[in-house]
Amino acid sequence: MKRQLILEDGSIFEGMAIGSDRDSTGEVVFTTGMTGYQETLSDPSYCDQIITFTYPLIGNYGINHEDFESIEPAAAGIIVSEAASEPSHWQSTSTLDELLRVKDIPGLTGIDTRALTKKIRTHGTLKGKMCGMDVQVEKVIESLQQMPLPTDQVQKVSTSTPYTLPGRGKRVVLVDFGAKRGILRDLIERGCDVTVVRYDVSAEEILRLQPDGVMLSNGPGDPTDVPQAIEMVRSILGKVPVFGICLGHQLLGLACGAKTMKMKFGHRGVNHPVKDLDTNKVMITSQNHGYTVEPNGLEELGLIVTHVAINDGTIEGYRHKEFPAFSVQFHPEASPGPTDSNDLFEQFLALMSTSKKAGNVLCQNV
Repeated sequence: MKRQLILEDGSIFEGMAIGSDRDSTGEVVFTTGMTGYQETLSDPSYCDQIITFTYPLIGNYGINHEDFESIEPAAAGIIVSEAASEPSHWQSTSTLDELLRVKDIPGLTGIDTRALTKKIRTHGTLKGKMCGMDVQVEKVIESLQQMPLPTDQVQKVSTSTPYTLPGRGKRVVLVDFGAKRGILRDLIERGCDVTVVRYDVSAEEILRLQPDGVMLSNGPGDPTDVPQAIEMVRSILGKVPVFGICLGHQLLGLACGAKTMKMKFGHRGVNHPVKDLDTNKVMITSQNHGYTVEPNGLEELGLIVTHVAINDGTIEGYRHKEFPAFSVQFHPEASPGPTDSNDLFEQFLALMSTSKKAGNVLCQNV
């Protein structure tokens, strides 16, 4: 069945439907990963976004039970140049099209994804609608231009109730802003006793759990849309070690007084080079974000930059001068992507141990 993508600037891309045949609107973004489409599709950080895959063939190794980053994908839709109809992999249990149908996610294939990606790179991310061929295009364009971007994405993907994954190691509270399963996997593999809490948890509730450390997860959207989380982070700083990933990185910056800004088209993919300023080594990282922390005045706010993006120089990591807290904009758990930065989980464990041995002397004097 023929369907189309209409963008707010009036551009139209026609293709063939895969997955659900419902209409869908969202921010159109692109990701540059050659593999990992299942993890990408199920990453909660893509909530309400239409994902354009730049790699020309998607679905060639099918869908399996192992690689989901969330049970219910929150993406608004996907766009591919070609969707494989006969995947080949020993773990495959279904096709991409079958998964999209089950999860009620619309898709388009046969689109010129190179032209669409160039448009986004030139003009920035655009709002778009995936729909049938019988709509009034002018009305759709007008509606898209007037449509605000959603502000409740974190609320949509965060856990509805707290839960615990028992372990014999460090007691970690994971604040779920849309946490990927890969983060939980890495904590559990290191023996951590993990309690997952909602995005709107208070500082008092966290400290009542007496954690050895707090992890701020990844998540979708604008970090300023969750002001209660900013206040929570501000209140726990200096009282417990903190490690932020992606959205958690931005929230740590905001809690310290920094500002964030929307990027032109963001970083999405598994091939983003990042330089570690402490070691001068470059790692290849997995990323998915549309906002970044502004670099001006960070040192005055007590933040020391530790990582920068090679391609555009944006901030990719910092640590606090005084408090046991650090964060990175990229994904050390990968899923998908390379594991060059996976040792950041070890650094978090070491920070918790050091802080505990010191008795949080600095924290007690705050």
